Amino acid sequence: MLAAALGGTLVAFSLPPWGFWPLAFVGVAIFEAAQGGYPTRRQAALRGFAFALPWMAIGMCWIWFLTVPGYIVVSIAFAGLHAAAAAIAPTGPWRTVGRPAAHTLVETIRLGFPFGGVPLATLGIAQAGGPLLGVARIGGVILLTWIVFQVGCALAGPAPAVPRTMPRRVVGRERAGRARGSKGQPHGALALLAIVLVIVVAAIAPEGHELDAAPLTIAAVQGGGEQGTSALDVPSQQVTDALLAATATIEPSDELDLVVWPENGIDVDDEPFEGSADHAAVAAEAARLGVPFSVGVTEDSEYSSHPREDAFVNAQVVVTPSGEITSRYEKVRTVPFGEYVPFRGLLEALGAPLDEVPSDAVAGEDPAVNELPDGTRLGVMISWEVFFGGRGRAATTADGTGDTSILINPTNGATYTGTVLQTQQIASSKLRAVENGRWVVQVSPTGFSAFVDVDGHVYQRTDISEQQVITMDVPQRGGRTWYTRFGNWPWIVLLVAVLAISLWYGDIKPRRTATR
Repeated sequence: MLAAALGGTLVAFSLPPWGFWPLAFVGVAIFEAAQGGYPTRRQAALRGFAFALPWMAIGMCWIWFLTVPGYIVVSIAFAGLHAAAAAIAPTGPWRTVGRPAAHTLVETIRLGFPFGGVPLATLGIAQAGGPLLGVARIGGVILLTWIVFQVGCALAGPAPAVPRTMPRRVVGRERAGRARGSKGQPHGALALLAIVLVIVVAAIAPEGHELDAAPLTIAAVQGGGEQGTSALDVPSQQVTDALLAATATIEPSDELDLVVWPENGIDVDDEPFEGSADHAAVAAEAARLGVPFSVGVTEDSEYSSHPREDAFVNAQVVVTPSGEITSRYEKVRTVPFGEYVPFRGLLEALGAPLDEVPSDAVAGEDPAVNELPDGTRLGVMISWEVFFGGRGRAATTADGTGDTSILINPTNGATYTGTVLQTQQIASSKLRAVENGRWVVQVSPTGFSAFVDVDGHVYQRTDISEQQVITMDVPQRGGRTWYTRFGNWPWIVLLVAVLAISLWYGDIKPRRTATR
């Protein structure tokens, strides 16, 4: 149990902000060795739980600032998923391929369940800082996750190269006769060869191409301010004024094409954004600079395309130099316990404190696009959406209405103290850029803001809380990667097949044969 927990702790510290990505492979190898060749289902489940609990609790510690009960429940629930994976996975030689498939599949569940998915502290995020990032353009987070689990399990045995070293040292007396008497098997070696093949293919896989259109010179505006604050602590006008002050430092230039403000840069009460004083202020800056603005607006849902009483929408809108609002995208994937409260009625009846989220956000619809006056189309992922590979694909393909050429991620991490969430969001922007072959512009009110290229390189990342405008010529790109084209389903199907085969040959068929 302690060895399994040590493995999970190492996996946690492979994540940003610590970012020691090799620790993920070491942690999985220690966990696999701790499981041994023939644990009982109960032993496997307990060790799987011990492995995943520190991984989730450390890697998602920022949720504490959002909801303490939610943080505890999510950590335990996701550790329980890995306990189930460990219990289901085969024993014996076939465990070397079966266990990676089982644990990767439960990580896949996290991408969509519960509450539409909570894709936090993933192994894909950990590997965004390592040499395997290019694999994302063919298989996204799921393929990266499988590689980490598969390498760790293969290194722990029973691959022929290392047949019994780690099991002997870590497993100890558990099933000693069978563990020490086992022979090296080809499964781990074949799995490692498959990984080498994937890495080679990723190096030559399509990554899109630059368009003939000129790069866009984009200014991303970070207003600055204290972290660890909520909308109840800081008046919304203070946030807007800080962004206006930062914008005022931008000098008019014929080279400038676009100014991007972060999520929640403007929060209007009891009136629509259009025609408000904040709208006039943004329009004045757009007229001064002679370029359109893409700004984050929070307003009552009655002024949106999906009106609902006591609700709001989170949108990114385009304001032209003439003051006209020409394009609007309303956030589709809203944050549970941040922008809406699941089971609100039940929790209110139980007396749960819900003051931080007094009303719920209404989800918008695709296409996730901000279209500029000249016809340039920007794919939009608002804050939380950047953690979802599917939202990156939706922003790139624009729901089949025509591909976008640049992705923007207006976000707001001001609520969270520290840099755990913020660094994991930068890593997620890197994943979305590589997966879709598009540059990503991330902009936040208090940090981090940055530009990310299609190879995952980060440029001009700001510091936390500082007021700064970063400007860069961002290439426009077209074409599709394999991940953009096919998504996650091919890899999910393959993982299910591998798990089924390993269970049949590892557990089911031997038992059937023994009972005859």
